[in-house]
Amino acid sequence: MRNSTLEFYIIFVQKLLSLSRKAKNLLVMMTDYVVLVFSFWASLSIRINDIYIASGDALFLIIIAPLIALPIFYSFGLYQSFIRYANYRALITLIFAVSIYTLLWFIVVLVSDLIEKPYDFLIINWLTTIFFIGGVRYIARWLLSIKGHSTNNVLIYGAGSAGIQLHSTILHSPDMKVVAFIDDNKSIHGKSIEGLMVYSKNSLNTIIEKKDVKEILVAIPSMTRSEKSDLLQSLKGLPVVIRMLPSLSDVTAGRVSISDLKKVKIDDLLKRESRKPDPNLLRQDIDGMNILVTGAGGSIGSELCREIVRLRPKNLVLFDISEYALYMLESELLEEELDIKLITVIGNVTNQERLEQIIDKYNINTIYHAAAYKHVPMVEKNIFAGVRCNIFGTLSCCNAAISMGVKSFVFISTDKAVRPTNIMGATKRFAEMILQALVEANEINNTRISIVRFGNVLGSSGSVVPLFRKQIENGGPVTVTDPEIIRYFMTLKESAQLVIQAGSMGSVADIFLLDMGEPVRVVDLARDMIQLSGRSVKDHENPEGDIEIIFTGLRPGEKLYEELLIDDKSKPTKHPKIMQAIEKHPSWREIEDTIRVIENYAKKEDIDGIKKVFIESVDGYNPQ
Repeated sequence: MRNSTLEFYIIFVQKLLSLSRKAKNLLVMMTDYVVLVFSFWASLSIRINDIYIASGDALFLIIIAPLIALPIFYSFGLYQSFIRYANYRALITLIFAVSIYTLLWFIVVLVSDLIEKPYDFLIINWLTTIFFIGGVRYIARWLLSIKGHSTNNVLIYGAGSAGIQLHSTILHSPDMKVVAFIDDNKSIHGKSIEGLMVYSKNSLNTIIEKKDVKEILVAIPSMTRSEKSDLLQSLKGLPVVIRMLPSLSDVTAGRVSISDLKKVKIDDLLKRESRKPDPNLLRQDIDGMNILVTGAGGSIGSELCREIVRLRPKNLVLFDISEYALYMLESELLEEELDIKLITVIGNVTNQERLEQIIDKYNINTIYHAAAYKHVPMVEKNIFAGVRCNIFGTLSCCNAAISMGVKSFVFISTDKAVRPTNIMGATKRFAEMILQALVEANEINNTRISIVRFGNVLGSSGSVVPLFRKQIENGGPVTVTDPEIIRYFMTLKESAQLVIQAGSMGSVADIFLLDMGEPVRVVDLARDMIQLSGRSVKDHENPEGDIEIIFTGLRPGEKLYEELLIDDKSKPTKHPKIMQAIEKHPSWREIEDTIRVIENYAKKEDIDGIKKVFIESVDGYNPQ
């Protein structure tokens, strides 16, 4: 009977914890309302040393008492995870809030003449409110801290304010138990904080083994990316899962919860610091304007949209061929409740007439052309679809932009366009050449054209990261094409911000290159992901490891390394992480004939003909 009751209780608690933050706050406020009414009535009863029978005006005043208290409690942050942090600091906050409430209520009582000489009532009500409001919270915290099943022992790395706040949060978690703090500050080693010992990083192996630690929670939100990368590199060989606390702003705002702890993202290992974007460049082609993003439902397109909505456009048109991708993106953006109009349009970028109708209808000022087929092996198997979308889709979009007088057209290209070994790269390079030739042929027009070329984006649909993550979750093996293959990587957020800024600087089909940092060996990426998941790599040095890495050989069209420049010439721009390429391109007359040839081969689905044209027209194209 006892076990079934405990099991029911645990399920009930888990249901409560799974509620949304708004639902939890509403539940706490409703509880406070009842407690405040009871506290007021109890104060009156204590004052007369008898049960107070309220009626008439007195009953009305008792019932409306919380209407004074609840706004005050809210302004003091008593509904921002207050129960989780029910410690002495929270008690001080509660005392201040109740003091203001009691004082205001005392004035109301005095003016209403409900109680004669209510000075003693003031003190009694102040004490009872603190006792009952605080008591309910501490009881709730205690009940939430009851653990009815096995828990994971965890270490908190960082014994500062964020670490202490995180410890307070975990106290009621049914899944975790903090066994110690780890900190780099030698002055607190061996000391006790919140009843837990603080150790140095050198003690990690011993503590993990002795206390059966399953996870390390890194609670140093103020770390730079380089510092975070160095720390994670030092932790990744340990047989534990590493989780990170969110941003410093979330911590200082008191918005830290267990659900906020995220498993380490692979971009946390990138040492390069993200430079703060130039707000003028970000806003130049967006603020107060009408924006169209093609391929809006894709990885790059959707991240561009996330950045754009924060830059206060007038309207944002989401254009994609995928109904589901548009629905998911629209649902996500609408949750932000921003004061802009979102328009979703299902369509094909090869339909120039349709694009012109959309541009005219919504008076589009800026176009970000992200629609493309970018997955190398898939485009190799679907050459004509790749040609139609990547070449003729880009041509249709750009022609529509020019004919309708769009202010700015930004084309998202790739490092695979440089001396390509695959169809995808060749189509993107040919599209670049088309735009350059178009600008040259249309010297007088109102449309600025920019081309932004960059490498792999971590977490995008075509990235190896989601594949590796899935393989690790399934217990391996992890597949890498070649032990020597290297790639440049950038985060989705930074790439989108740099695309917007580069687009603001372009004029005559300038090709911009993004600083991708240092290249990364893909096999090292795989090892890092395995180790950061708390598992070990199985190889000849560690035959008892958890997950093996298997090399499958380079895929058709795949390079060992990617380049960003064709002629190895570039010049700086006013943004330190954006360079401008200096490259030759054919004239419009030359490329116009080639476009007709490609179109003819595409209609006949002549693969050899398509490849022959690319060999002749795309510098460095060498199909594998």
